Amino acid sequence: MNAKEYIESRLEGPKPEIGLILGSGLGVLADEIESPVVIPYKDIPGFPASTVAGHKGQLVIGTLEGRTVLAMQGRFHFYEGYSMDLVTKPVRVMQELGMEKLLVTNAAGGINEAFEAGNLMLITDHINQFGTNPLIGENQDEHGPRFPDMSEAYSRAWGSKAAAAARNRGITLREGVYVGTTGPSYETPAEVRMLRTLGGDAVGMSTVPEVVAAKHGGMEVLGISCISNMAAGILDQPLTHDEVMETTEKVKQDFLTLVKDIISQG
Repeated sequence: MNAKEYIESRLEGPKPEIGLILGSGLGVLADEIESPVVIPYKDIPGFPASTVAGHKGQLVIGTLEGRTVLAMQGRFHFYEGYSMDLVTKPVRVMQELGMEKLLVTNAAGGINEAFEAGNLMLITDHINQFGTNPLIGENQDEHGPRFPDMSEAYSRAWGSKAAAAARNRGITLREGVYVGTTGPSYETPAEVRMLRTLGGDAVGMSTVPEVVAAKHGGMEVLGISCISNMAAGILDQPLTHDEVMETTEKVKQDFLTLVKDIISQG
């Protein structure tokens, strides 16, 4: 039995229509899912374990704001030593299950000096600084074309709905370019200055591989970053993962409200 078949065997209702990837400290959204079917990653054929604090390591499938969703409560990272194939495997399984939409979230460091810790940022585009790409190797034609177009990696139409939802709720939603790096070390001040020169507004250690795989498979993507801290060199203070978790806890209510509104609109 493969991952798709195993997940299908556990479903108790309609197939999920929207996939959610919940980043560090943001897995609380999965606790809002009604009539949940919870599947630990360790039970799913071919899935590795999630080893990072703030990542529970399970799928939660059920109803959120009237839509059937499949949420990853924690993700897999390249820096954990997993291959790009494993990092993006959940996205491929979502595609095999028939999902056409993916909402991806992360905690990120702010590069744009107009940002503040606790801001939410709508991802308008990304820069791949991983030094590799999940599509390297033999192309799987059943997933998508050899050379997929990435001119609109993040859906402008879906992003416009998200921005409108934020305005209606009085939630400040920044917009910007996300830079994906390997980690696990945080960036140096010199690297942050470089990334700002390249056009980055926020930096993190995830998201880019999943979005590349999602677009390769024809999914519509929306991305939201929680600016959990300002990147190195902007404020005179060291960076820690504890700070990331503390900030995501503070912004939790705005995050929940916004994402639930986005889901309700489809």
